Amino acid sequence: MVRAVTGVDGSKAERVYRELRRRIRELALPPGTPLRKDELALEMGVSRAPVSEAIARLADEALVDVFPQHGSFVAPIRPDDVRESLFIRTALEVEATRRVTQRADAALVAQLEENIAQQAEALERGDLAAFYDLDEALHSTIFAALKSPRALRLLDAARAPLDRPRRLRLPKPGRPEATLSEHRRLVEAIATGDPEYAAAAMRAHLAMVSKTVEMELAELAETGSGPQGA
Repeated sequence: MVRAVTGVDGSKAERVYRELRRRIRELALPPGTPLRKDELALEMGVSRAPVSEAIARLADEALVDVFPQHGSFVAPIRPDDVRESLFIRTALEVEATRRVTQRADAALVAQLEENIAQQAEALERGDLAAFYDLDEALHSTIFAALKSPRALRLLDAARAPLDRPRRLRLPKPGRPEATLSEHRRLVEAIATGDPEYAAAAMRAHLAMVSKTVEMELAELAETGSGPQGA
């Protein structure tokens, strides 16, 4: 469920939610980290209510576990959650790419091509953080062109469990370059105006994402340690 945020407290809850979500997705808050509402409220200059609302939203996205009487903790990386995320993401993004390609104009193609150029520059200077942000921006730009805000919110929520294993896998040798090549083929496919070709390119890219994420999940299972938590 995607929770609505309204009013003054709602805007504060949105700010707290976005900040905590960023820290969790970037592994600045590792799995198992306790989320103490009083400390977070003091740090972010809000009352407990917006913090509680933000934590509830993160629990909806499988990023936080809430245990009554015990507290809230950053959730472990659960393979089932990750695989469900991949399933939903593939269904939404492949169809979105098909529809967007049918009406893609020169401005959208130029925006996507500029993003690809920036990705290449980020890799050249070894800035994987910027590359990851540009990766997300590329997918968001394509999906936003569908002009379906509710679907975009659903996609954003569904992608949440996938972000941590993806970030762990991205620095592995060869993966950033492969990702750039997949993105380049995707944008080239959209530029042709052929919706089925573009949808196939998105499906192929997400299949590779799935493959690399499964490799990361396998490594985490083998080691029995690292960011999965207890």
